[in-house]
Amino acid sequence: MSESRVHQTKQPSSGVLTKTQQADTQQPRDTTDPLNPLQQAVLRPGRHRKPMTPHRNTASKRKRVVLTVLTVIVVLGILVTAGYFIKQLIDTKYYFCKRSIKFIPLDKACDGTSDCTDGEDELTCVSSFTDNTTFPVRLITPAGVLQVYNEGAGWRSVCGDDWTEKHTATTCQQLGYTQNPQRTVLSVTALGASLSKGPFTAVQSGTGTSPIQTATIDRTECRTGQVISLTCSDCGQGGSEERIVGGTDALIQDWPWQVSLQQNGGHTCGGSLVSPRWVVSAAHCFTGTKREVGRWRAVTGKTYMSSLGGATVDRIVKNGRYGSNDYDIAMVRLSSPLSLGEGRRPVCLPPKDLGLIAGSPLVVTGWGYLEEKGKTSASLQKASIPLISREKCSSPAIYGSNITPRMICAGLLQGGVDACQGDSGGPLVRLSSSRWRLVGVVSWGVGCARQGRPGVYSNVDQLLNWIHSVMEENQ
Repeated sequence: MSESRVHQTKQPSSGVLTKTQQADTQQPRDTTDPLNPLQQAVLRPGRHRKPMTPHRNTASKRKRVVLTVLTVIVVLGILVTAGYFIKQLIDTKYYFCKRSIKFIPLDKACDGTSDCTDGEDELTCVSSFTDNTTFPVRLITPAGVLQVYNEGAGWRSVCGDDWTEKHTATTCQQLGYTQNPQRTVLSVTALGASLSKGPFTAVQSGTGTSPIQTATIDRTECRTGQVISLTCSDCGQGGSEERIVGGTDALIQDWPWQVSLQQNGGHTCGGSLVSPRWVVSAAHCFTGTKREVGRWRAVTGKTYMSSLGGATVDRIVKNGRYGSNDYDIAMVRLSSPLSLGEGRRPVCLPPKDLGLIAGSPLVVTGWGYLEEKGKTSASLQKASIPLISREKCSSPAIYGSNITPRMICAGLLQGGVDACQGDSGGPLVRLSSSRWRLVGVVSWGVGCARQGRPGVYSNVDQLLNWIHSVMEENQ
């Protein structure tokens, strides 16, 4: 589209424009000026651009964030710690019924009366067991000669005739062991006078998986002239005899069967690992408010006292005849077998008639009080003490008729070395045939290390029948 332009004429300057003239002024003028003139930019000195710098408040904001996080962590730590101690305090006084969501006094748990819904407070309690029959398998003398029991014939040594590895595994399992069972044979002529003349028995062919007492038949003599000797586990491997001195620090690697039995996270009693799943302790550790099984844990493999870790316990069985310090023995079953290693290994149960005599060197270990009315030790302790004869210990000057056949005494009559509170249930061991064997369980005494008041221990030799029966009944 073209644009028409109108020529302008110069008018006299009269100061007033006519309408025609006014109209003419509204028409585009003929000019060489551009229609849309652009203003020419005026150049001025510019300002330097400032370099990028962090905001001046960033550092302070970071500090505030860090302080806030630390404060939250500290507060949470305080709350968790407070909660832990509050729970521990409550647990020492009350039992919590999970199903009915209520607390009952701790002494009402395991008292024979149901105080929780569905008798929850009576379900996981320490039980009692009385051995009314003779356990039909045993090892006897330091040589570990295998014997089986028949109600008519009594105890008979087992000949090496037709014996197989299956018989070894089956017999050791009956005795509560499954780790590395081994057998050797001994010449009948090398046995003592009480055993060399029999009676004897021997296994029958094809009976390798049968209970050993039913797999045998009586013999007047052994065809091979040999009897079976068993070692049912790699037990009893610990410290060397030369390192044992009285009343000094000990390492768990030297006494790897030592157990700390803890209730509500605190050390209460000692114990002895006798298989990957069983611990021997004292019956008096599980009386009063200590009868609820779920409160117990077994801490193993530690030289220094610790409440961390530990194995859960699913059964505690005390001797049904326990009372007035007699039959003071209990068995603790772990929820699952332990993995054995350098600092965690069972002690050997002794064979019947190990042959202890007065003065035999024994060793007691534990974390108990370092002195009477003192405090428990943070580090495992050991002490070498001699066996005291039954005649001397049961004399009127010492303990008199309080000593029964289920007890042995050990210590120094002049005092100074002894087990004490916190050592209860712990091991008293004897080195025999290069293996440590459990001969006693810390039980009772008058004070600690007093003159003329030695320690009294449960006599494991007299309680072997009960121990094996419990392990068989609760496999």
